[in-house]
Amino acid sequence: MAGSDVSPAKAVLLAVQLAAAVDLKSFESLVSRFPKPLHKELVLRIILTYLPEIVEASEYVSFLHRLEAEELENDSDFEPTKFGLDELDEVQAKKKVRKLRLLALEPPYDFADEDPSPLIRFIVLRALRIDEHTGIITQLPELLQPFLHLSTYLRTWMISTILPLLRFNYEYHPEGGIPLTIPKFERLDDEAGVKLLLSKTASDEESTESNVGRDLRGLVGPWMYGDTRWKRRKSRLESQPGLQHSTHFDQNPVSNEKCIGWEEVFKWITQQAGSSWRTAVDAIEQWDGPGDVDVGEYGNGSIWLDEDEQQLLERRYARAALASAYLVPEESEDALNGVYRILERLIILMDQDRVPSLPAACSLLMPIFMDEEFPTAKHSLHLRNNLLSEENNLTKPGEVSVQILHALVISAYICTRIGSGFTVRRAGELALLQDETEQKIEFGKLLINVRNGPKGDDEYWIKLRNEILWLRSWGVEETLEGADASKGKGILGQLSKEFIEAELLTLLLTNTRYTLARSIYEKSPDRPLSKKPLEDTVIAAAMNAYDNATNPNKTRGGVKKCHDILQAFPDTLSDSLQRHQLESLVNVTHSLENYRLVFKQGENFKPVTLRVHGDPISIIGKVLDQNERSYLKIVDFLAIGREMVKAGLTMRNVDGSSKEIEEKDLNEQLLIADKRVVSMCIAAALAEDDFETAYSYVVTRLKKIGGPAQSRSPHVDHNVSGLTAEIPPKSIDDWSWLAALEAGKYRRNPNTISPANQVNGSASDNVRHLEQRIECLAQALRLAPKSTLQDILNAYRRCEEELEAAVKLEAEQEALWDTQGDDQFMPGGFQSNAPTKQITTSTNARTNEEAPMSLFDLSRASMARAQTGFSALSRLRGSTESEKPDSRELCDSPGQPKVGTRKRDQVKNLAVGGLASGIGWLINAPAPQMEDHDEQ
Repeated sequence: MAGSDVSPAKAVLLAVQLAAAVDLKSFESLVSRFPKPLHKELVLRIILTYLPEIVEASEYVSFLHRLEAEELENDSDFEPTKFGLDELDEVQAKKKVRKLRLLALEPPYDFADEDPSPLIRFIVLRALRIDEHTGIITQLPELLQPFLHLSTYLRTWMISTILPLLRFNYEYHPEGGIPLTIPKFERLDDEAGVKLLLSKTASDEESTESNVGRDLRGLVGPWMYGDTRWKRRKSRLESQPGLQHSTHFDQNPVSNEKCIGWEEVFKWITQQAGSSWRTAVDAIEQWDGPGDVDVGEYGNGSIWLDEDEQQLLERRYARAALASAYLVPEESEDALNGVYRILERLIILMDQDRVPSLPAACSLLMPIFMDEEFPTAKHSLHLRNNLLSEENNLTKPGEVSVQILHALVISAYICTRIGSGFTVRRAGELALLQDETEQKIEFGKLLINVRNGPKGDDEYWIKLRNEILWLRSWGVEETLEGADASKGKGILGQLSKEFIEAELLTLLLTNTRYTLARSIYEKSPDRPLSKKPLEDTVIAAAMNAYDNATNPNKTRGGVKKCHDILQAFPDTLSDSLQRHQLESLVNVTHSLENYRLVFKQGENFKPVTLRVHGDPISIIGKVLDQNERSYLKIVDFLAIGREMVKAGLTMRNVDGSSKEIEEKDLNEQLLIADKRVVSMCIAAALAEDDFETAYSYVVTRLKKIGGPAQSRSPHVDHNVSGLTAEIPPKSIDDWSWLAALEAGKYRRNPNTISPANQVNGSASDNVRHLEQRIECLAQALRLAPKSTLQDILNAYRRCEEELEAAVKLEAEQEALWDTQGDDQFMPGGFQSNAPTKQITTSTNARTNEEAPMSLFDLSRASMARAQTGFSALSRLRGSTESEKPDSRELCDSPGQPKVGTRKRDQVKNLAVGGLASGIGWLINAPAPQMEDHDEQ
């Protein structure tokens, strides 16, 4: 059958057969030979319906070009008859043609102002069928690209739909799951579309190379491109009145339609700042905003956003970047460096002056000037809410907002580097709210973190001081005329400069930077602190060092630090009473270091206990109790007691602090301390049965300083008229008379320590002991209050009775000794027929030596005493050599009489005592008082 014999119906059937068989060469020849029945639209419908979607676009794109240009090629070898159409008659052929279900070239979308040609409609429909039946959208660019120049809509559709979907599924994130079809992708709203396209961007955060900028530029940017999406959304909204959307701007609706999608992008960036700040920082660093779109080779250089829309979106992008800076939650130097990168990027985008790097900015600490009306407390509401709102001045793109962010980032970085973690938002709250309590809390945290800084690096402390002072005013200080010097704009603005300087000085002293502290605060021409605050701060630092000390030795630990601090400011503290008191306190503490002192079981003495003790003098009593024979060091304890008084420990204010006292009161307190210490030493000596030392303290030291106890009840002058207070009582001496009384009541026992030349239990020793007790009781009578005199007199009387008995016993022993030493027992002696001596004679000589007697009696008594003395001389000399070591030991002890003097006096009294007692009354000499009893 010749070509001219083929009917139109059979030609259509043959075209369908060739398309289904993918014989495109024969198909083109057939179309070229039968142009009327196989017109362009019918041919496109046949291909759309019967050409398998699996066929690559490259096999028929050229045919479509020639079809559109009406330049089809005709193969001369093509024979239509060989396809078996002769078997069909014309009726059957027409019937089959009518049964063909060819797809119509209906436009799938609203092409708006454009009237697409059948070819453009075919290409769009063909692309959709390929995606629907095969999902292989990788061949769509090959189908669409050759015809993009024919239709603006086709180009826009290619860029905004096919390109982002193709890149997302096959190029950028090929490891994903099941790809979305084109219709499903087109039905995504703005929020869902942004989340989908950037869903795998956030998951790539830990990769070595961030691709967030690429995804924003290559996925979101093309997806937002053109008018197609906005018109499709508008048609859906109009067809479904229940769907409403809010607008973020007050501009015209067209601009709003184009910007709503970008708002979701800005929202996504700020959300990432709160959850994955590195992604947000990379997004702002790598992406220039809505104008930065990568459409690949499919763009034609046209700009789809007008100038107003572009500027609007750029402002919104800058606002989102500023908001992201405040939303970074991590308190680290890395996070703050990221925020600073956002700041640097904003400065570039806004074409402002460049800023140095963050470490350099923290070193330079350049002043940052602020508008007097900004920032204020009302702006603090914008730190947590509505960061993207047009009414938020903190995120409003401009020089002021950039300066505020710059100051806050530097402030947060300084605090974080010191060790107190800070976010930009926290720094903003402190700067905007200016809450003094909150600022003091954060300032205290800063000081805690640097309290153990390097001890030998002055540069570190100088830098730290400059940084903290900068935090108060952001470097502005009083440069602005009329500025309130007591307040600053910084995150520590509510804290006075004097307060901060005082705390910094304390910090320097705590870290032993004494020379640096003095050079800044005492030697500097412009002293940061006046004399009174400086003195108070130094004293407080010294006292704090003392209170935290654990060792009382002033060459180590906290006590040493206290001492060094007091010496660091000689000019300031030259006339300071508190300094002198603290120095005395240090000396007292150091003196106590030589003794064992425990207040509670297992708890050693700490210096602070001395300073806060209600009765510091009583601590000396504890030392005496816990250290054996320490009472012998009475001179040391007297010095300690006096230093306690000079340290102000005995007279305090109501709050417990030492108060300034007049010289008269000071001398009175010193005397009281002496009395108490001597009394304590007497009590300690008696507790250790060292009566001799206690007695020596009573008759030597206590006799000099003891005062009458009656002075505690001063006479009140009742002649004063009016309402007047009574005269305050004078100092009370309840210690001296009690100590003397206790010594007078002491009774010898086997443990009593005796002088080396005396033996406990001998009659003469007992007499001497009772005489010493009587002397102590006499001292007590002189000092005691009236109410106690009767008890003391009773003790005195009992002691006298004991003395009389002891004297009588001693006389009997002497008589017995005289008898045993008579001439009848002496070699070469003569037996004496003289009558035995009357015991009463010796007794009367002791008890009433002033009574007159006859010359005969006088001679006989004198000779008897002389004989007794000389006969005892050899015995005393014989015992001297064996007692020398003990005598030396006694001589070395405070309060002990010398042995040499005692023995000479003994010999003298024994030798001439009888003569003195016998004839002394004749020459009006006083009766012998057994002088130097305390030295026997």
